[in-house]
Amino acid sequence: MMVLLAAAALGAPAARAAEPPLKLVALGDSLTAGYRLPADAAFPAVLERALKAKGRAVEIANAGVSGDTTTGGLDRLDWSVPDGTDGVILELGANDMLRGTDPAVARKALDTIVARLKERGIPVLLAGMLAAPNLGTDYRARFDAIYPDLAKAHGLVLYPFFLEGVTGNRAHTMEDGLHPNAKGVETVVAGILPTVETFLDRLKPRGNGGR
Repeated sequence: MMVLLAAAALGAPAARAAEPPLKLVALGDSLTAGYRLPADAAFPAVLERALKAKGRAVEIANAGVSGDTTTGGLDRLDWSVPDGTDGVILELGANDMLRGTDPAVARKALDTIVARLKERGIPVLLAGMLAAPNLGTDYRARFDAIYPDLAKAHGLVLYPFFLEGVTGNRAHTMEDGLHPNAKGVETVVAGILPTVETFLDRLKPRGNGGR
């Protein structure tokens, strides 16, 4: 009996390791792409390592394009998110906000992205953004409401503010005060990690009947 129990205990980690990895796509702008950072210091790579360290079998493709807007993300959606994707981390809207684009434009584009992914059976984790104070109270109210509204409407897992702990912290940003440096990316990942794990628990690997 002791031999059987020992064999089972030894076999359990191997069985978990043998599970097919969940394939995620991080669809975003420079905050995802890793502006001026090595590829292994960009958000998707750092998040993947953090998840693997917690025993999660996952692969995260970096579909971040610096300067991209919500409309740009929509335009490239089909080729950025290939068939076989188990889930998408959607991080777009910062450039719309920085350009002062009408929040209705960003809302419509994000809503369409989510709807099209849902049609393909691909769940979405929505990473929110907040408007800068200098844009005024009306703009901020309209822009900031986009993410919780869409999360509620589509039943999405929401991380309210992607740059939580980074914005306003000069030690975590580059000289422009906007983009996270390597330490800032680690802060982003530490903040979003529990939400990503909640998201992963909802997913089933595509093409093998689930877990």
